[in-house]
Amino acid sequence: MSRKTTRTHAKPQDAPALPAVIPPVYPPANVPRSDQKEPHLHAALDRGAMASLARFTAGLSPHAMIDAWSDWAMHLARAPGRQLELMERAQANGLKMAQYATAQMTGQSLKKPFEPGPYDTRWTHDGWNRTPFALWQQGFLATQDWWDAATSNLRGLRRQNADRTGFIMRQLLDSVSPSNFPLANPEIIEKTRATAGRNLLEGAVHYADDACRVLAQEHRPVPDDFALGKVLAATPGKVVWRNELMELIQYTPTTDEVQAEPVLIVPAWIMKYYILDLSPENSFIRWLVGQGFTVFCISWRNPEAEHAETSLEDYRKQGIMQALDVINAIVPAQKIHANGYCLGGTLLAIAAAAMARDCDDRLASVTLMAAQIDFAEAGELLLFLDESQVAFLEDLMWSQGYLDRPQMSGAFAAIRSEDLIWSRAVRRYFLGEPDLPTDVTVWVNDTTRMPARMHSEYLRGVFLENRISAGRFAVEGRVIALKDISAPIFVVGTETDHIAPWRSVYKTALFTDCDMHFLLTKGGHNGGILSEPGHKRRHYRIGHRPAGAHYRDPDTWLAAHDPVPGSWWPEWGGWLLRHSSGPVPAPVPGNHPKHPALADAPGTYIHQT
Repeated sequence: MSRKTTRTHAKPQDAPALPAVIPPVYPPANVPRSDQKEPHLHAALDRGAMASLARFTAGLSPHAMIDAWSDWAMHLARAPGRQLELMERAQANGLKMAQYATAQMTGQSLKKPFEPGPYDTRWTHDGWNRTPFALWQQGFLATQDWWDAATSNLRGLRRQNADRTGFIMRQLLDSVSPSNFPLANPEIIEKTRATAGRNLLEGAVHYADDACRVLAQEHRPVPDDFALGKVLAATPGKVVWRNELMELIQYTPTTDEVQAEPVLIVPAWIMKYYILDLSPENSFIRWLVGQGFTVFCISWRNPEAEHAETSLEDYRKQGIMQALDVINAIVPAQKIHANGYCLGGTLLAIAAAAMARDCDDRLASVTLMAAQIDFAEAGELLLFLDESQVAFLEDLMWSQGYLDRPQMSGAFAAIRSEDLIWSRAVRRYFLGEPDLPTDVTVWVNDTTRMPARMHSEYLRGVFLENRISAGRFAVEGRVIALKDISAPIFVVGTETDHIAPWRSVYKTALFTDCDMHFLLTKGGHNGGILSEPGHKRRHYRIGHRPAGAHYRDPDTWLAAHDPVPGSWWPEWGGWLLRHSSGPVPAPVPGNHPKHPALADAPGTYIHQT
């Protein structure tokens, strides 16, 4: 395999071989893979057919779903004990339903035998406690309970197929939930009576508007009340560097002096960076600037078809490494605190390990927020990934040059479909309630695309094959090792994260030997990070592992650390101060002769749709 580094945005016919990060999937089909026996025109026909099917299935591989179903069905067919257990469970659920129905009919008080899940908000209306709605609700939850048991782990059955079968059944059951139908939902009936049907008319208008936007593939604009650069992403600063992949923003200091070591923030490229710079009251970047730090942040561009050949290595070199070079020129002779969020943290860990291998000691510290470096326990996103699913997505991206917004957001929404899909549909289309935007929901809807080659490399080499922690991830032709990192590390996990589960994030402790603090904060993937001082009902746990100390498993760590009330931001800010060398006069953004201001923050890439 060639170990040459590719040029950015090379034309397909000129594209050199891939670096050693992953097996070559790109360039396109006119340059076939070494393991393809059929002629390249035949391979192109296959890929085109799969890409057409992928558009119809929203990027989900039917082959993976059929494999999961057949694996589950065959193992259940040969397990008479499990069959007997499921029959007994069906009888028990039926008996519970009969007892509850009798109590309802006779006016007796009896606790509901089945309770909805913690994220299921479909049943909060008081009407679900009255007959017949309560019986319909309990019948649905009883069926859901039985299928959860039926698709639980079975001896010999692949765990991923068990989870995937259960996921499919939850999606099917959610589609026929009584809460979705106007005549079976007491909240819809009550609202229709109160408004004389106006809610249904308003819901029809909402549905027509959404349908038109979906059919036209039109991106919903940011509302004026949340204008970028004025309300959101409004922390003052200047763009001091721009290339094909990113703009580098230097923020205007609000203190006369700042710590000598600047901070570089590396956000994920799957969404726009301003999740860390939302409204002024909960802006992570604005808060950090106010603590007396010189702050830089990468703003990734929104790629298009012409960027199909952009690689993961391009993101490392033209993103993190280029940003470090620019910061070194603006703030010379100082090390840099690097902070990576989500996928940005994964890329930062790769860059830090490569720098350590090459004796590049420019990092004063490394902070990883809700970022994974090992993907063996990557949570519910693993439901969507196996060889069939990755190949299916690769064919889809091969045909269009990128993974589009709806194809990514649909997968995330499906994980919490009862709330993010069905409850929203009921509110919007049957109750006639408009979507009231917040700063977070505006950001969630402002999604980006993913370059085909980069996303293929990430899914296959990082996620599916788990090469980083396995010691098989190569940068510039040589394998990197996370244990080479000597800079102190601060790792943040969030308690209810379903994208980067905290126990998976905690495994950074297993693959590094340097001084490390691990902090576990209340909240999910985004809400846990956005935990500004003064945020109500917040807490965190924090622990310290000295360099070279023995490993403790996550459950032992959790039991040994009590919750601390309040925001975790000041805890991390204090840690940064302890790893800084002291105050210096604050630099003015855009004053460097080689890096003048190119634009005011938040720059131009943030506005790309």
